[in-house]
Amino acid sequence: MVTKTKVLIIDDSALIRSVLSEIVGSQPDMEVVGVAPDPLIAREMIRERNPDVLTLDVEMPKMDGLDFLERLMRLRPMPVVMVSSLTERGSETTLRALELGAVDFVAKPKMAIQSGMREYTELIADKIRTAAKARVQARARSAPMPSALPALRDPLSSSEKLIIVGASTGGTEAIRTFLQQMPSDCPGILIVQHMPEGFTRSFAQRLDSLCRISVKEACDGDRVLPGHAYLAPGHSHLLLAKSGANYICRLDQGAPVNRHRPSVDVLFASAAAHAGRNALGVILTGMGKDGAAGMLKMREAGATNFAQDEASCVVYGMPREAVAIGAVHDSAPLGQLAGRVLGQLSHDGGRALRV
Repeated sequence: MVTKTKVLIIDDSALIRSVLSEIVGSQPDMEVVGVAPDPLIAREMIRERNPDVLTLDVEMPKMDGLDFLERLMRLRPMPVVMVSSLTERGSETTLRALELGAVDFVAKPKMAIQSGMREYTELIADKIRTAAKARVQARARSAPMPSALPALRDPLSSSEKLIIVGASTGGTEAIRTFLQQMPSDCPGILIVQHMPEGFTRSFAQRLDSLCRISVKEACDGDRVLPGHAYLAPGHSHLLLAKSGANYICRLDQGAPVNRHRPSVDVLFASAAAHAGRNALGVILTGMGKDGAAGMLKMREAGATNFAQDEASCVVYGMPREAVAIGAVHDSAPLGQLAGRVLGQLSHDGGRALRV
């Protein structure tokens, strides 16, 4: 007998509740154990029916979805997938939900909600399956901002080296933690986070407001500068390229790779081709294998690569795959990764670590 994932759906829209119930109920490994129009009713259902995963709308009557999520993650931590509107306000609220401990989110279509949500069946089912496997921890009311690491001793490290980062499920918070420790003179950073169009700009702006370095959504032709991070937009692959002596960003709207656009593998492969031993690769929490093959190409080209360790990952999928094929030199807890990466810059000119 297959043990089914028990899902509780919380949304004030009867239509969304119906469509999500249909999607979840059509999966052989899931069952809907309840639907609730607001968090107060949901609270009782959680006690009575002990769901494995919640889907949660943000804007609801009686109690705001974020308030409910904040209390839930303090008192009874469990996997939550947010159902968010594709608006600027919706994206900002969704990012706050991820900060509060939601595992992932799915965006509601702007129009033709019923047919649009049905087209999302595979995506929604995958996110619920991933959430059910996620490592969820209780959240304090407020977490201190990570301290920035000291400035680099060798200024050439910043201009010659690059940090190349890939992440997926759980990655928004992992990227924030990693970037908040970066000093203002760190090497240029290129990032792929699996995230749909419409959310990456808000995410970059949020990071820019929280970090000591500058963070922006990458544009085609951007010159990669020290003390700056460039986030792949949700509609395009991000690639590293060279223009004369300068590194630049290139965007490409080619087919998805590993079902993703932007794809981590695409970014890592371009870093292998154009930066070689001047790159330091970082693979963070995420479901699936995107990034593993590209990271192996980076290692073969002379790059030094790091992975987030299993204990600190929300989902230890992408790092596990990279480690399994020998693409990673060193694994570390999330809070130590930035220090390991920057420490490598002064380690014999970036020579690869022994493993």
